[in-house]
Amino acid sequence: MLSSQIRRSFLSYFKTHGHTIVPSSPVVPYDDPTLLFINAGMNQFKEVFLGKSKRDYQRAVSSQKCIRVGGKHNDLE
Repeated sequence: MLSSQIRRSFLSYFKTHGHTIVPSSPVVPYDDPTLLFINAGMNQFKEVFLGKSKRDYQRAVSSQKCIRVGGKHNDLE
């Protein structure tokens, strides 16, 4: 099974259970100078958490792009 098939199956499952599919954020954020890079799938909802923005859905699902690096706890060293 390909990773793209797993991703599609994951997103499809949650969509059938009432979630809205939200596109992945870029790994390097272009509109948030407080972040060096996206380190969590929740970063794209920062404005919602801060009460500055609202979405037209209550449930969301995404498959966030990521980069894995070596080192202690997979942090950049």
